[in-house]
Amino acid sequence: MQDIKNIIAERAGAELKDGEVINLGIGLPTLVANYVPEGVDVVIHTENGAVGVGPAPAPYCGDPDRANAGGQPITLGPGGSYFDACTSFAMIRGGHVDATFLGTLQVDGDGNIASYEIPGKLVAGMGGAMDLLVGARTVYVVTDHCSKDGKTKLVAHCTFPLTGAAEADAIITERALFRHYPDRGFVLEEVARGYTLDDIAAATEMKYTVSDAVKMEAYGPGKDE
Repeated sequence: MQDIKNIIAERAGAELKDGEVINLGIGLPTLVANYVPEGVDVVIHTENGAVGVGPAPAPYCGDPDRANAGGQPITLGPGGSYFDACTSFAMIRGGHVDATFLGTLQVDGDGNIASYEIPGKLVAGMGGAMDLLVGARTVYVVTDHCSKDGKTKLVAHCTFPLTGAAEADAIITERALFRHYPDRGFVLEEVARGYTLDDIAAATEMKYTVSDAVKMEAYGPGKDE
């Protein structure tokens, strides 16, 4: 049985398109690098200054001088390179990142994303998330459907400080995939194995519609067994 994070990362990996430059946010999104589909060649960018990032190294085999923005060890594939953070952010702000995969604390039906601060708790800052939300051409929110205390992260309206407004293009959780369309808002397109439409409705506060061609048991543990 896969854990929740890997279920989300594997489904997110299926969104990767050949030739794209992609950025993977801190935490769960970094796992997407382990699920690049066969035959798909992507260039993975990390905001602290690297392109050509490969899968995570085996435990205890990483080079401490090679790390992503979250301090996790990385590998670098053929043709990869390192550079300073200024160059990295010039790539982001210049529109050279095709897609970014970011976690969140809250996301709502208008595509607003709150990902960096819980009021009353000390945080170091939002990092590069704000730049990525406006600089990347496609924004994927990859997150647990609910927080540890059981509250949905797919809320009616974000109550935490926003990182970006109306920027989410798709939301992928361990339970469902929602895709945003300019004329329809978020549409539920896939439901993961083990969940029903009623389950998704009960755990989702944000407004959405259900696709006429919604795919049930579309991904998740045991999908290919």
